[in-house]
Amino acid sequence: MVNSEEFIKRLEKVINYYGLTAAAFADKVDVQRSSISHLLSGRNKPSLEFVLKVVTQFPDVNLYWLLNGKGTFPYVKKKEITPAPKPITEEKILKREVKKEVSKVIIFYTDGSFETFDKNEKK
Repeated sequence: MVNSEEFIKRLEKVINYYGLTAAAFADKVDVQRSSISHLLSGRNKPSLEFVLKVVTQFPDVNLYWLLNGKGTFPYVKKKEITPAPKPITEEKILKREVKKEVSKVIIFYTDGSFETFDKNEKK
């Protein structure tokens, strides 16, 4: 069960964090302005639809924090640590070169002429 008083405090914190008025906040989450007024006064309790609109519109708002105060605001996702790519070593380069064989070389000269050296061409 959501503690309404605490929920209101967290909602006010979100509104203040973004520097919004209650009316501007209502417009952002696409609810009637009176709905925000009724929530903040404690007259109404938040609906699931309202809560989902808030966390969708404001990604920094963690659902669990908004509902029950667990977690942090603004929400900071933990960065996944990706291993660094293995460096290319001289050994890898040499292995790669061993697998490939040159079959043809063409040399172009500045006068427009060229020479072709073909491994498969019989001499």
